[in-house]
Amino acid sequence: MRIGRCFPSGSARALVASRLVALAPALGVAYGRVAIRAQKSCWGSCSRAGNLNFNYKLQFLPPRLQDYVIVHELAHLREHNHSARFWAAVAGVLPNWRSLRRELRETKMLY
Repeated sequence: MRIGRCFPSGSARALVASRLVALAPALGVAYGRVAIRAQKSCWGSCSRAGNLNFNYKLQFLPPRLQDYVIVHELAHLREHNHSARFWAAVAGVLPNWRSLRRELRETKMLY
């Protein structure tokens, strides 16, 4: 696994790397490049090539929301949409994804 250095935040890189190792097997997915970025309005993204991007501000969220963002992006490696199959994949790892999603939406990104 290669973690990109698009933003100089070693603790965010370490956090994402460790959680990816723990959570990817639960979804049965493999991922490509991982980058930490300074995005203004999104917590994470997934490309069709299997590359993952995460916001450095992820490190400031509670662990349950960090895991939600990471599982959400990993689930996109199986389903590149928000279909019922996508949410079933998320629910397989985080049965309480609805409450986590709601909590994340209520969380403001700090600058």
